[in-house]
Formats: sequence, C-alpha cells, structure tokens
Amino acid sequence: MRPKASWTARSLWIAGALIGLAVVVWLVRSVGLADIAAAARHLGIGGFLLVCLASIGLFLALGAAWQAGSGEPARRIPLFAFARLVREAAADFLPLAQIGGLAAGARIVRMGGVSSPRIYASMIVDQVTEMASQIVFSLAGVAAATAFLAAEPAQAPLRRSIIGGSIGLALMLLAFLFGQRRFLRLASGLAHRILPGVSALLIDTEAELVRLYARRSHVAISFAWNLVAWLAMAAVGWLILALIGHPLGLGRLVAIEAAIAAVRSAAFLIPGALGLQEAAYVAIGPLFGLPVEAAITLSLVKRARDGALALTGLLAWQGFETWGAAKGWRSRSGQRQAGP
Repeated sequence: MRPKASWTARSLWIAGALIGLAVVVWLVRSVGLADIAAAARHLGIGGFLLVCLASIGLFLALGAAWQAGSGEPARRIPLFAFARLVREAAADFLPLAQIGGLAAGARIVRMGGVSSPRIYASMIVDQVTEMASQIVFSLAGVAAATAFLAAEPAQAPLRRSIIGGSIGLALMLLAFLFGQRRFLRLASGLAHRILPGVSALLIDTEAELVRLYARRSHVAISFAWNLVAWLAMAAVGWLILALIGHPLGLGRLVAIEAAIAAVRSAAFLIPGALGLQEAAYVAIGPLFGLPVEAAITLSLVKRARDGALALTGLLAWQGFETWGAAKGWRSRSGQRQAGP
C-alpha cells in the first residue's frame, strides 16, 4: 500500500500539470494558432536541432559549475553535465514522489564513483553559486529593463516587481549562505535520534562542505560557470527568435529572461512552471518589443526543446542504470566463482 503522502504529492503534480496545460491551450487559442504555426515554420527541423545542440552547451556549462564546486577532475564534466540534464528532466517531467530531480542527479554522479558526502556537499555549493549568479543575471535584467522602460511611467509597477524580485533572491541567498551549516547540524541531531546511519552521513557532508568552501577559487569558478549558463540561456532565446523571424536585441532578451527566471523560481511547485511561463512571456514580451505570437512561440519551442532533451536524458539514464546493474551482477558473479 502506497503512503498517503506519496499519493498526495502525485495528485498535486497531476493537478498542477493539467491546470498549466489548460492555461497553455487557452493562451494559444487567444493568440491564434495560425500565427504561432507561421512563426514555428520559420524554425524548421534543422533550426530545432540547432537549438537543441546549443542547449547541450548550456548543460555543459551547468555541469562544469557543479564539477568545479565538487573539486573533482575536469575530465568528469560530462558526467556532471549528464547528471544535471537528468536532474532537470526528472524534476520537470516526472511525478516523482520518493525521488526528486536532485536525488536522480546525485545517483548518477554516485554511480560515477563520487562519494555521497562529496556529492551532497557539492550540490549545496552548486545551488548557492547558481543562486548568486541568478542574482547577478537578474540585476543585469533590472538594468536593461530600467533602460528600456525608464521613459514610460506606466511601467513603474513592472520595474518595482523586477527590483523587488532581485532583492528577494538576494535575501534568499544570504539566508542560505548563513544558515546552511546550522541546518546541517540541526538535521544531523534529528537524524542521530531517528536514523543513526543518516546522522553519520550528514556529519561527513558538513565536514566536506567546509573543505569545499575552503577552496575559494573552485567556488568562484562554479559561480562563473553558472553565470555563463544564465547568459547562455538568454543566447539560446535570442537564437530561437532569430530562427523564427523575430530577431530581438540581446539586451532586451536578458531583461525578459531575467523576469521569466524569477517567475519559474517562484512557481517551483508547478511542474516546469507549465502555463505560468507562457503567461509571463505573453505579458512581459510585448513590453520589450516582442510580439505576442513570437513570445508564446519562443516559450513553446523551449518546451519542445526541453521535452526532446528530457526524453533523451531519461532514456540514457535508464541505460546507465541497466549498465550499472549488469556491471554489479557480473562483479558479484565473478566473486562467487572465485570463492571456495
């Protein structure tokens, strides 16, 4: 019998996905399917494959950020990039009740031979540097938005929302920076009373976290790679718009993508921010000169790209799991044959 919490989480995931899908359908009908289809035809299969290829470079940057924070050799960047791809795919596309995207990524890196304390500590470092780089990216978006909207008093509420969102991200980062070790100690104390084995893992993770933060150059490199990833995300958006025949300046796109990133961060309970992302593009895009049909086409192309990469990553993950299970079975079989 499945735990009640598992069914509740799955039901919420399904409800959120259905509501988001309904919003997407409504927006597509409101904007006009013919206009969206006309914009998408400019992209073509070749253009879509080019977008997917460019997005693989984005995941390589994210993998490099995680690898740098872990202190593992640079040759392991592909492993961390693959883990990051699966991590995003599992978090956005699978109704996982007991294993989330972070756990899926951690499992892949663990199968690659990295110890559990280092994995969990490096994930904390990666999350912190990603949040810090998002703040810098958001501030760049604020600067761009202010430059474009300063002459329009009617857009004052939008400017305040963008600035307020950036301040909120900064406060979240500071809370995480100052509270992460305290949280680990608290979790370790609780786990010691409930699950002694987990307590030992948390103690080792805290020690590893201290060691990783002592290597400041690696933390700085992790931050730099995460910032590159945010900028690459805007560059992929610029590429999509150019391919569908609605080119837009990169500065304007940074302003749009910074606002969309804030929306996605706030909508973490909805799978893939389905519906909210599309609504945000439709609401924000025209303020920076992006037509409504191009804005929603941009979002839908990103959805298709995410789906294609997620399907590829999840299938590769299953292959990775099968290979690991077969390798373990061969190892155990060899040990039995070598025994007395």
